[in-house]
Parts: sequence; C-alpha cells; structure tokens
Amino acid sequence: MHEGLQQEINTYEKRTPRSKAAHTRAEGRLPLGVASNYRAYDPYPIFVRDGKGGHIRDIDGNEYLDFNLCFGALMAGHCHPAVMKAVQAKLGTGTMFGMPHDLEWELAEEICQRFPVEMVRFSNSGTECTMHAVRLARAATGRDRIIKMEGGYHGLHDSVLVSLKPKASEIGDPNFPTAVPGGSGIPKATVQNTLIAQFNDISGVERLFAKYPGEIAAVIVEPIMMNVGILMPQEGYHQALREITRKNGALLIFDEVKTGAKLAYGGACEYFGVKPDIVCLAKSIGGGFSLAAFASTRQVMGQISDHKVFHGGTYNTNPVAMAAGLATFREVLTKDAYTHVTKLNKKLLDGYNKQISKTGLNAYVIGAGSNGALMFFDKPIRNYRDWLDADSELWRHYWFAMVNRGVMAQPYWWDEQWTVSVAHTEADIDRHIATFAEIAPALAKAQKEPHVAATAGH
Repeated sequence: MHEGLQQEINTYEKRTPRSKAAHTRAEGRLPLGVASNYRAYDPYPIFVRDGKGGHIRDIDGNEYLDFNLCFGALMAGHCHPAVMKAVQAKLGTGTMFGMPHDLEWELAEEICQRFPVEMVRFSNSGTECTMHAVRLARAATGRDRIIKMEGGYHGLHDSVLVSLKPKASEIGDPNFPTAVPGGSGIPKATVQNTLIAQFNDISGVERLFAKYPGEIAAVIVEPIMMNVGILMPQEGYHQALREITRKNGALLIFDEVKTGAKLAYGGACEYFGVKPDIVCLAKSIGGGFSLAAFASTRQVMGQISDHKVFHGGTYNTNPVAMAAGLATFREVLTKDAYTHVTKLNKKLLDGYNKQISKTGLNAYVIGAGSNGALMFFDKPIRNYRDWLDADSELWRHYWFAMVNRGVMAQPYWWDEQWTVSVAHTEADIDRHIATFAEIAPALAKAQKEPHVAATAGH
C-alpha cells in the first residue's frame, strides 16, 4: 500500500469511529457485518443515518454528496417529494393484498409506452427479473444453454453467476473463455449450460452458435457493461447480436437493470436503436423501493399465459412499491429530467477531463446518460480482460480521498460507476469537480511511485 492511500485510510478511521463500532457489533450476527457482500470493504464500511436529495449523512454526523445512490438505484435521489407523496398516500390504504389492482396495469402501460415490448410481469429485484427472463427464453426455444459475457453481472441466480469475476489464471482461451462458477454451491451442470463470450467480440458469439447448433436459448447482455466501471459497446455490436440471435433461433435479452432508467427515456433500446426479445428493468424504476419488471412480446409472455412457465411472488406489485414506480415514471423520469441529468453529467465529465489533462494522471473518464466512471487505464478498455489490469490501489486512494472530503464519488469497488440524480444541482457538480481537483495531483504523484497494483476484483 502506498503512502498516500494509507494516509487517507487513517483519516477515514478518525472521521468514522461510530461506523467502525457499528460494524464490529454487526459482525457477531451478520456475515461480514453487512446484509449484502457488496457493502463490505476494508477497513469497514460507512454506516448511514439518513439521506435527502443528493446528500447522505453517516452515523458520525459526516455529510456527503452522494453519487453512489445505492449502486445506481436512486436516479430520483433520496426521498424524492413526488415518490414520498405517492407512497404516504398508499400506506394508509394497505401495504399488501396478494390480489390484483389497477396500479399493475397502469405501470405496465407506462413501460410498454417507453420500451419496445407488449406485455409485462413485475418482481422485486434485478436478480428475479433476469432469472425469469432466462427461464422464459428456455421455454420459448426448448433449449437449455445461454450465452453471457465474461465479467458481466446479471444478478445472483445460478445460471448467470458464472464468470462474474474470474481470475486471470482461470479465464482460458480468449476465443472460447472458460466458464468459471462465481462461488461455491453452483451445480456443475448449470455452469455447463452457461457459455461465455467476451464483450465486444461478435466472432466469439458466432463461434459458440457454430459449436452448439440448436442448443442456445438466448444471449443475455448488459447494453453497457457496468461491472467493470463503464464499458461501452463498439459501434454496431448490439445490432450484430440482434442479427446473430435471430438467425440462430435464439432470443436476445437486454439486462437493463442499470441502463433502463439511467440511460435515456426509453433505456438502451432507444439509446442504441435495438429491439431485444426480452427487457429486464429494476433499480431506479422504483424511485427507492423494491420494484423490477421483465417484459417481452405477447408470444414470449404467452408462455406464462399458457401455464407453460410459472411466475409468482408474494411481494410482487405490492401497492406501495407500485405507487412509487408510477410516480417515478410519471413525475421523475421525464424527458426533461434526462436532459437535465445528461447536461450535469457532461459537466462532471468535462471537469474530470480538465484535471486529468492538467495533472498528467494516467486515466480517462467515460459516461453515458446519468452514469460515469474514472478509469485508471491509459486507453479505453474493450472487455473484461482489459479491466483485470486495473490499479485497484490507486482507485482506493481516489475513493477514500473523495469520501474524506465529503464526496462519495461512486459506490465502493473499482468496478462500479457514479450516478447523477435528478436531485443534483450545478453547485453539486462544481463541488465534485473541485474535490477531484484537490486530490488529482496526489493521485498523479502516487501513480508514478513504485508499488504493486492489487489484483482487480472483489
């Protein structure tokens, strides 16, 4: 660990003693002291007291400009007035019924108006959505195998928890990447049915279809890969995937859990001009509540109508989450909101670029819609294997230095990205840029110091 990072961690520990105590206490009852592995990091995570708009406060009383926003689930910001009003009204009429109500149809209509789909079913998380989407594709095609991209994240069910963060020693042939289970407990037979290609490698996808003719049900892909910071598709990539899947009788699944609300009014389908077979939505569509959806054509969704595929869930379409979703679609994720957020994000990206150029920092920034990331590479990455060379120690220096100055630039982990919310202002962006300008010279200096870069991955 280089000196600058150690100094920032020391400062972090002085500023957050109550978070340290809370984490120590939680470790006795919660594995890693947290409720999700992604919230655990050394020396300990920040424990939050409350949030409002684009700001949060921790239990030590420190306030932060929040560009973490719950891993991108809060493009609405914390406690958006329209969402809170809708939720408070619903709380007085009942939180769950396990019976149908009109909000289901109303929100399905909103989704079908924005995305190239005809029918919708709701669930509670991105993991549930991609799980049901894969099952639908298998039922619709009568095939078992799927293709996912190396390093891509699609939730925590077995079929996609493969080659999530494989080590360099495990990835194998670039033409036929090795399928690596994302942890213990995943059946070998499941891993065998999940084929791996590299993002931006159309030839690799074609090779898999040639090797397994008539066996592949679907290709599932994040339109912008967001498990390695931000990895943009090369021009024509998604159009080519669309052609290949159609030619081979397979379905194309767009995992828009992150892009669906944060990229454009009509998500990546609009942004890239592509019509996939199934669209998965979650995170920011709920305005801060657990809400997700998967949508497709009448023909594909007919697998559910015809009782060939079973879909259920006690908490599906609970009125509180649905009211939050309707308010989010109608009053938060408006066309004007996307114009506003895109403008703020461009200003933030320009500010970062100016400081990178000024200090000679060997890095670049990249963004799309409300998403952005500082990437510690000398040139844009093309796939997961490029990302494996990330200087995670320098990234940690950046993250702790920003946090110590009151700006949570993004979630912890160097594979994440920031989110600009509708609640952020020009002044918030100015402060973010000014904070980065304050620490950029130290990052550039640290980058020139001899140190061993930690291995990328969690």
